[in-house]
Amino acid sequence: MPVAPIRASSRRHAVLLSGALVLALAACSGGPTAPEPETVSQHADVAVAKAAAPAPVVPPRWPLTGQSADAVVERPALAVKIENPKEVRPQTGLDQADVVWEQVVEGGITRFVAVYHSQVPEEIGPIRSVRPMDPAIAAPLRGIVAFSGGQQAFVRELGAAGLQLMSQDGGAAGFYRKKGVAPAPHNVYATPQTFWDAADADHAASPPAQFTFARTAERASAVLAGTPANELEVRMSGYSRPRWTFDTASGTWLRSEGDTPATARSGARLAAANVVALEVRLVDSGTKDPAGNPVPETVLVGSGEGVVVSQGRSLAVTWSKTSTDAVLTLAAPDGSPVALAPGVTWVELVPESSGTITVS
Repeated sequence: MPVAPIRASSRRHAVLLSGALVLALAACSGGPTAPEPETVSQHADVAVAKAAAPAPVVPPRWPLTGQSADAVVERPALAVKIENPKEVRPQTGLDQADVVWEQVVEGGITRFVAVYHSQVPEEIGPIRSVRPMDPAIAAPLRGIVAFSGGQQAFVRELGAAGLQLMSQDGGAAGFYRKKGVAPAPHNVYATPQTFWDAADADHAASPPAQFTFARTAERASAVLAGTPANELEVRMSGYSRPRWTFDTASGTWLRSEGDTPATARSGARLAAANVVALEVRLVDSGTKDPAGNPVPETVLVGSGEGVVVSQGRSLAVTWSKTSTDAVLTLAAPDGSPVALAPGVTWVELVPESSGTITVS
């Protein structure tokens, strides 16, 4: 029970009684009227009691991972085209990306759009050419995209999407041919810091968040509303069948290429806090690669079904994207936004006509 108000009230009553006694005595003696008694205000005590509690200190978070940090460095997102045929594995720097998108290209092989922001690798590669779906992936980042080259129509679309282009064919600094890894054209590598140093004023800001993140892994939507899951198998094509297995010790999903554990050249296992597997339409872009193979295009403007795995749980989702530069959104079965676990996210763009997504 507060003590100060009680004492204040007691003093007030004491002063009032004392004043009344003085008045009575004065009336009897015919002397001068006593001064009005001094009252004791309780306003200070009330103000203290009503003072608002200090606002909690919320640490800054990296926008592409949702992970907290002492400070978030202001720099643009860097999206890099990394290839993925068997002969180039393991890739360099892939384990340091914040987000990795996997897409099917000609011949059923896959390529990655690896997005860097919270970490700065010393080296990344092998780097290859752009494809028609890359503007829809990279445009919402509003940053830099690095690639070896590409058909002029694809390159123009990237530029029209508001991105700063770093092209080896275009003469951008930072690219080089690396000896002892693979024959050309599979040996283009780069120093990413060179790309960041060349960012212009229109592409210097940090990216907006691309996903909604829970504050903790335990508050992720798949954990709260999903079902138990230990393995996610994705058939991208007859050539590419990545598999993700939940690792309880690290709380991450570990990637394998088929039955072969996937690693970076550093030796680190490729891992993700979240894997987002989306059913997408794959259409003929109407173009061919230099070898004469039709170039497919993943259609990302639209909507579809998918699944998200976080921790040891999975959740069915609906995805939607309203325009090339709009962020792709994920909704739970009840229509609520999906919150991912803080950390690295891999996005598998699985052709709905020929691919499969299996959770077990």
